[in-house]
Amino acid sequence: MKKYLIDVNLPYHFSLWDTDEFIHQKDINDEWTDEQIWNYAKENNLTIITKDADFSHRIILSAPPPKVIHIRFGNLKFQEFFKVLTDNWEEIQNLSSKYKLVNVFRDRIEAIN
Repeated sequence: MKKYLIDVNLPYHFSLWDTDEFIHQKDINDEWTDEQIWNYAKENNLTIITKDADFSHRIILSAPPPKVIHIRFGNLKFQEFFKVLTDNWEEIQNLSSKYKLVNVFRDRIEAIN
């Protein structure tokens, strides 16, 4: 069962989300607007994983679904990007199950309800 929608601005080939729980926007329509992504995630009760601040701003004013995991570190080499996410993925998932917004920084994770 799908739980997460990966925004087009994140890597397509990434072993962390190479399971049935994840769907990449590229597999649906990589030209969708933020509104279309939001509505698809809402209709399918998915959590959006993104680097796009627009989704964070929107969830602050909304009730889930969808929920948002906002990757908030700048451009990193793929290996470092992978390490930050994989080292923290369990905590990110746990917080995402309880909060509507999880901000993932390089050095910390914040959750907002």
